[in-house]
Amino acid sequence: MAVAQAIEGAAIEAALSAATVSGLPGVAAAARLADGTTLERAAGMRGLDNPQPMTPDTVFWIASFTKALTTTAVLQLVERGQVGLDDPVGRWLPALAAPKVLAGFDADGAPRLVDAQGPVTVRQLLTHRSGLAYDFCHAECARYSAATSAARGRGAPPLMFQPGAAWTYGVGLDSAGELVTAVTGKTLDVHLAKEVFAPLGMSQTGFAPTPDQAGRRASMHARGEDGTLAATPFQLPPPPNPMMGGGGLYSTAGDYLKFLSAILAGGAPILSAETVAAMQRTEWEGPEVGVLPGVNSALCAGFDPFPGETKRWGLGFLINPRPGPNGRTAGSLAWAGLANCYYWADPAAGVAGVFLAQLLPFGDPAALEAFAAFERAVYSR
Repeated sequence: MAVAQAIEGAAIEAALSAATVSGLPGVAAAARLADGTTLERAAGMRGLDNPQPMTPDTVFWIASFTKALTTTAVLQLVERGQVGLDDPVGRWLPALAAPKVLAGFDADGAPRLVDAQGPVTVRQLLTHRSGLAYDFCHAECARYSAATSAARGRGAPPLMFQPGAAWTYGVGLDSAGELVTAVTGKTLDVHLAKEVFAPLGMSQTGFAPTPDQAGRRASMHARGEDGTLAATPFQLPPPPNPMMGGGGLYSTAGDYLKFLSAILAGGAPILSAETVAAMQRTEWEGPEVGVLPGVNSALCAGFDPFPGETKRWGLGFLINPRPGPNGRTAGSLAWAGLANCYYWADPAAGVAGVFLAQLLPFGDPAALEAFAAFERAVYSR
């Protein structure tokens, strides 16, 4: 057993080292192996402006990794009977009580809005079927934002389609975080700290790094048009901050792996086995699922997790209905974070992996190849 772990550990180290040779400043990763043991590795440096060695305890902005944790918080409320998946969220969030739907633009470029034909539900927020979108990867949403100069967080944005009619990646999990606060009377950070992080021992995850964690942060980078990377300033607003349920958390690779390990183990102590089984069921299926068009090339280069394949979305996760090319089996759960952070959890194999980088735009080819090499290394036994 120890020999097999050593082989996988060496393969992971080689994959991460290759990533730094290919130009990434530094990366960190953690994996849960089929026998239940975990490995944490890192390579390179924390930033082009920070030559400190990258270490497994380096802190990253994990962006949309936050979504699965916010989904977990909402599902805890569902388990307790405080909300129902098919309840209208307008019951708690007045801004979504009477949503408008973008129906196009007139000859002068002004947006045309119509009333939604039905309510936005809790289930739709968790599965990206509410119609709420991100303007960096949805052309019509970007056009609306430009036409109205709408600042994020100022009023309710329109839906891009009638509730439940389609799938698009968006800000629905931010609203889900607001739902947690509205239902419990506690801010999202307080709820997650008590109900998710503490039970799992996730001491390195939160919306604002402590002074110690700030000293272990990886720098953010941006890739220029010529392909070169440069360190770039990045900092989410300090508390009190929006605590975005869709993307506001910082963490380490090993800390997030604790959450994925709990999902693989059936949810205890944060969720019931029945709820975790529900998270693995398909809520929406299609080739567009998980696809992020590169509307804003500075933030997203374009991303398709399984090009040409039908994908599925469950309660919180992308699901691949066919085996992946790098080891994961059909029915695995996965997603990503904007700064080229990626993860998966494979219930059939009992395997999970977390890969963290800090560079934009999302979908960086070098980062994706490094993540693929890491995944292959995890399954190398």
